[in-house]
Amino acid sequence: MKAMILAAGLGTRLKPFTDSNPKALAEVNNKTLLEHNIRYLQRFGIYDVIINVHHFADKIEDALFEHGGFGSNVAISDERDQVLETGGGLKKAASFFQDEDAFVLMNVDVLTNLDLAKMIAAHEQGDRIATLAVMKRESSRMLLFDTDMTLSGWKNNTTNQEKISRPVSPLYPFAFSGIQILSQAVLNNISFEGKFSLIDLYLDLAKKHTIKGYDHTGNIFIDVGKPESIDKAQYLFE
Repeated sequence: MKAMILAAGLGTRLKPFTDSNPKALAEVNNKTLLEHNIRYLQRFGIYDVIINVHHFADKIEDALFEHGGFGSNVAISDERDQVLETGGGLKKAASFFQDEDAFVLMNVDVLTNLDLAKMIAAHEQGDRIATLAVMKRESSRMLLFDTDMTLSGWKNNTTNQEKISRPVSPLYPFAFSGIQILSQAVLNNISFEGKFSLIDLYLDLAKKHTIKGYDHTGNIFIDVGKPESIDKAQYLFE
């Protein structure tokens, strides 16, 4: 199986570090987030990885070259000219996965002990095109699932804005963990162009296709988007 690590973002929540560095090179216990997640994928036998770059792209490429890809075969999806957001970044890198039935996609700024092998096994069960890692935790934006954990909508808890793909009831809110298993069918059904988010893509696809949530509540999980999150992560990840 192959994987993509999304590392092109500006990392504004990690300022002032990201004024002169990409967030992928923020360190937790003397290892960059990039290295942590490349090695996380290796623990599940995934050694072929593509990484999209934009913000201080040269520094990410230099780190990968200096450390030999941290033992993985690493390709670069270059977004120097224009950052394409999460969905546009996936679409640009689609050719990397042309021979794959399914693949992993994850954000560079998440750290977790989620058992990816179990999540992959869950993805392989039933007729679904995507499996999204989710948790019961506080978040300003929530994905909404039906009783069978089928993606049905999205809600912004701050503004109360909702986007409903499947008008069913009841709906249960879960926070997205930034890790997903996608089948080739996702790439074959992208109707968006240019810059767009994965969430908008999933909500669009969920109208006609089955996208499931994978509840990993209880696992260690940190969105390492803020300096205080890095401090917390120091105690949990070697």
